[in-house]
Amino acid sequence: MRDISNRTKAVTCQDAKVFTSDTDGTTVDRQGFESLMFVVNSGIEGDTLSGSVKFDFILEHSDDDSTFTAVTSSTDVTEGSVDSSGIFLTLDANGETPQTSQIGYIGGKRYARVKIDATGSHSNGTPISIQGILGNPIDSTDA
Repeated sequence: MRDISNRTKAVTCQDAKVFTSDTDGTTVDRQGFESLMFVVNSGIEGDTLSGSVKFDFILEHSDDDSTFTAVTSSTDVTEGSVDSSGIFLTLDANGETPQTSQIGYIGGKRYARVKIDATGSHSNGTPISIQGILGNPIDSTDA
């Protein structure tokens, strides 16, 4: 069958909840799939976001699901870019939320995740969820 549900698999990396501090997302194992996309959903901020009160979203990858490093080459991603720290999204101003953002990972490592880096004091927090979408299964008979 050629519908999208037979060619993708969704993985919850961060359940939708209010975040006030740093957290590592659940790892996505790319084995058996040729592509991966992360989708970040944010709700209305609970604190006034600024350059000193913000959330950075860092794309990380690993060969062994143990030692993660930041994805720092934009040749490893699609639908966006990463900086030298692996940051692909920063929420640092009111009005940037709510929003949905995405980034594709096409790097050569088996495991990937998104780390949330909270800077400053987030007393009320911001609702965030992150999903990983695996696509193009290797063993698919649908071409």
